[in-house]
Amino acid sequence: MNSIDLNSDMGEGYGPWPMGDDERLARLVSSINVACGFHASDPGTMHRTVRLAKRHGVAIGAHPSYPDRVGFGRRALAATPDEVRDDVTYQVGALWAFCRAEGVPLRHVKPHGALYNAAAQDEALATAICEAVSAIDPELVVVALANSRMLSVARRLGLRAAGEAFADRAYTREGQLLSRREPGAVLHEPAAVAARAVRMARERRITAADGTEISVDAETICLHGDTPGAADLAAAVRAALDGEGIAVRPLRGE
Repeated sequence: MNSIDLNSDMGEGYGPWPMGDDERLARLVSSINVACGFHASDPGTMHRTVRLAKRHGVAIGAHPSYPDRVGFGRRALAATPDEVRDDVTYQVGALWAFCRAEGVPLRHVKPHGALYNAAAQDEALATAICEAVSAIDPELVVVALANSRMLSVARRLGLRAAGEAFADRAYTREGQLLSRREPGAVLHEPAAVAARAVRMARERRITAADGTEISVDAETICLHGDTPGAADLAAAVRAALDGEGIAVRPLRGE
């Protein structure tokens, strides 16, 4: 692979409380996923993040979540597919309005946290999310875990879709993300994270937590903006990709 998208979650602060080094991250990635208010962010933060992306020429995506601000969207909720469809429509619609106000396009939708993980395996939830995206704009790219059920659902419904891999997260042998409750689930060493990203882009493979070699057929690689030292990780990844001649470009989706 001669090019890859590098994305990061941003705009996850609230009011006067920022989270992550969004200013620095925006210079290093090609796409950002903007929190839409349900797990983090607020209208002002969303607007500022869209302006930040516009200033740096970075592609913008919506990052909708379960309504779980206390748990940062990382707790599973017993939401029905209809509730998820409406929640996603509400959140994506809000960010779409800020993009329109700034004269920049909304390019993709990537669910956050527990909703992302649930939709990777639950066809009904995946369908609800994809139906919401399609109703808003069928040209939006759906970003989902590589090789997941949600990716298959998006493509079956005729949506543009992109598989995603995570350079800063450990995997299970089944290709799922290792639970954050498990030791070593989040990776912090820049050199190791950079090497994983290069291998994902070049070979589309990764070593799972138990040593199993697994396929990660991905068009975009994520670095979590809320991870301590995320900007340092992004700098290491970007330098490694550049050094290997792998161009960093916004995703297009199939």
